[in-house]
Amino acid sequence: MKVRKAIIPAAGLGTRFLPATKAMPKEMLPIVDKPTIQFIVEEAKAAGIEDILIVTGKNKRAIENHFDSNPELEQDLEATGKVKLLKLTQDITNLGINLYYTRQPHPAGLGDAIYRARSFVGEEPFVVMLGDDLMKDKITLTKQLMNDYDKIHASTIAVMQVPHKEVSKYGVIDPEGKVDKDLYNVKKFVEKPAVDKAPSDFAIIGRYLLTPEIFEILENQKPGRGGEIQLTDAIDTLNQTQRVFAHVFRGQRFDVGNKEGYLETSIQYGLRHPETRDALKKYIIDLGKKLEKE
Repeated sequence: MKVRKAIIPAAGLGTRFLPATKAMPKEMLPIVDKPTIQFIVEEAKAAGIEDILIVTGKNKRAIENHFDSNPELEQDLEATGKVKLLKLTQDITNLGINLYYTRQPHPAGLGDAIYRARSFVGEEPFVVMLGDDLMKDKITLTKQLMNDYDKIHASTIAVMQVPHKEVSKYGVIDPEGKVDKDLYNVKKFVEKPAVDKAPSDFAIIGRYLLTPEIFEILENQKPGRGGEIQLTDAIDTLNQTQRVFAHVFRGQRFDVGNKEGYLETSIQYGLRHPETRDALKKYIIDLGKKLEKE
């Protein structure tokens, strides 16, 4: 069965970015001139996803507004001859992908957010895309997972090797032999293990391709770490009845879920943006010289 649907969880409170996120969704924080969630939607589109459900929460209306039309703005841009900006604005509305929204009333964990997409997904395989992770590769990571599914017809989780001292920040896999070049069998999935108890350095990153059987598990899943419904725990349970594989991502991952990573990502993307790269590069060089003297 073709993978057509994706879920983007966007109900988190964004407390790491307060006070900026007091009234604005974390997912709308810009990387240069584009909100982070738009990068995720564009990745889904490039991979061939047709329908996206964005799971939101309180004070997240700006996400819906961003992907909706803005007649007043478009009229003003047209009247003032700002043709490029007009097209840029209209392209956001006309992405050629169907967007749907539902709410997670309380922040009860990623597993709970995914469970709220059960009726949307039905009996189809689907992708989960977390907004804290921006991915760069010749073939999008979402498409890589979809290509895996075409071969093995099973749930596949994206992982990436991280420094061992950082494993406690992530869900981690216990690999059990290679199936293909970048594909592993998994013995166990562990949510945020202690550094000395981590089974490997392969951390789960923000892309998952799951079969619909995960919903029955989530329905009965007990709260795990932090008192929340953990998706990693449900995946580990699923792995006991049907194989769940791990796909090793070899591209670039940008973590925009914390201040340091967000700033680093903004600089990296700014150095690639045609309107900012030259001036930003010069500024960084000049700043480096200044800091060396201090």
